[in-house]
Amino acid sequence: MTSLLQQIKQRRLTLGLKQNDMLLRVGISRQQYQRLESRGNPRLDTLELIAKGLSSELLLIPKDKLSAVLALLEEKPSALDQRPSAPDHEETKKSLSDDPWQDLLGDDQ
Repeated sequence: MTSLLQQIKQRRLTLGLKQNDMLLRVGISRQQYQRLESRGNPRLDTLELIAKGLSSELLLIPKDKLSAVLALLEEKPSALDQRPSAPDHEETKKSLSDDPWQDLLGDDQ
């Protein structure tokens, strides 16, 4: 698995952004951003800001769910669209903030 800093750089490149673009997106100069990508040890609030600027989210993934999450991320979009939808029982479901993994991997009880 690639490091978080490598993932940040890859996401920026995927979006077609240059390091200079991060100034407008998150208020970090090119020099600061370049230092972060190459050898940084950013604070959590800086990581959250960068994730937002890259239209991404930071998540902690439980180790026992990592392989399933990675498999989902590697699926083609058409395969994700064809997954069966979850039954509609909103009144009994926990909110997403209470359980962010609810029914994501099809093993919700």
